[in-house]
Amino acid sequence: MAEARTQSGRLWLWVGAAVVVIAVFFTARYLLRERMTVRVVQVERALLVNEVSTNARVEPQENYQFYSPIATTVKAVYVQTGDTVPAGKLLVVLDSLEAQARVAAAESGVKSAQATLDAAANNGTQEERQASAADIAREKLDVDQAQHNLDALTRLASSGAASQAEVTAARQQFQSAQAALNASDMSAHHRYSQPEIARAQAAIADAVANLAAARQAEAQTSIRAPVAGTIYSIDAAPGEYAEPGKLVLQMADLTHERVRAYFDQPDLGKLAVGQKIIIKWDAKPLQQWQGHIERIPVTVNSYETRTVGEVLVHIDDSSSGLLPNTNVTVTVTISSQPDALSVPREALHFENHKPYVFKVVNDGLVRTPVTTGEFSMTREAILSGLTQGDYVATGSTSGQPLQEGVPIKIESEVAR
Repeated sequence: MAEARTQSGRLWLWVGAAVVVIAVFFTARYLLRERMTVRVVQVERALLVNEVSTNARVEPQENYQFYSPIATTVKAVYVQTGDTVPAGKLLVVLDSLEAQARVAAAESGVKSAQATLDAAANNGTQEERQASAADIAREKLDVDQAQHNLDALTRLASSGAASQAEVTAARQQFQSAQAALNASDMSAHHRYSQPEIARAQAAIADAVANLAAARQAEAQTSIRAPVAGTIYSIDAAPGEYAEPGKLVLQMADLTHERVRAYFDQPDLGKLAVGQKIIIKWDAKPLQQWQGHIERIPVTVNSYETRTVGEVLVHIDDSSSGLLPNTNVTVTVTISSQPDALSVPREALHFENHKPYVFKVVNDGLVRTPVTTGEFSMTREAILSGLTQGDYVATGSTSGQPLQEGVPIKIESEVAR
């Protein structure tokens, strides 16, 4: 009996020793194992600015483009690119011989159409009216003669000196002469129907329009500055051929320019008229220009590989120095929140669209749900879940994923 108790005590002793050894092993393993080195930042308050940047192009508010109206040659060019010219200045002269010929042909067409309309409105040409008058006079004489013959035969027939057949023949001759007179009179006063008159009126309207177009084309062979401005593009030299529609010259008042910005479709809902814009040009990296949104898009368009809305930006600087058709970058401030409690965006993680962070507690990480608010390109506002002065992990130096409960060693980005 005593021996059994001795053996039982030895068993428990061995069990206890094993438990102690295991505890010591795991404790030593925990204390001696390599800790994950993480980067941490402190939760702090800062100005939170949400900005959106995109590409854009400078353009004049009023751009004047001049095209060759016909196939012709360039006779003379009186300006150079970059010249500032007054209103009315002669800029380019094109050969106008063909344009003059078109004007002459159009003038002839107007006269011909006018003559046709006059004839329709006055029941024929002067020659036709004279011929009709002569016909009517002659046919009136025929009617009078036929009437006289009929009356004479009628009297003779009453006394038996003429037969009834002679009277009938005379009456038919009278009726025939009267019918011819009526026809001539109708022709003299109603030669043209209303549809024919309307067609003649339409023809003269078309001829007048052709003449106006021909005269406009002739006028466009002498290109003058419509306003005071700067010549910024010339594609013409004396003696060169210019096909119809060729762009010859462009000018504008470069003190009044704007920017056409191409914002991606997801950003359009954040834009509003009046929002401030910063404009930057690579050609002058140390300079920037101020502007504001003048008009937001009402539709989207395909632009290269993107779907964008075209936003017009007014340049607030009266003399910007930006050149037309240059590519620039614009940045719009969507929102600005001062003194916002925030963390870097790389500190945020999501599960089922719910954000959380790894908060540093003692020497470990604790997964902490948070509520976020406004955000910028680099930071996001924290509405709940953290307080000012907390530290959160932004990542490990080894690239290992962050985990809750893993012992850590801190490589601080902000002095603690």
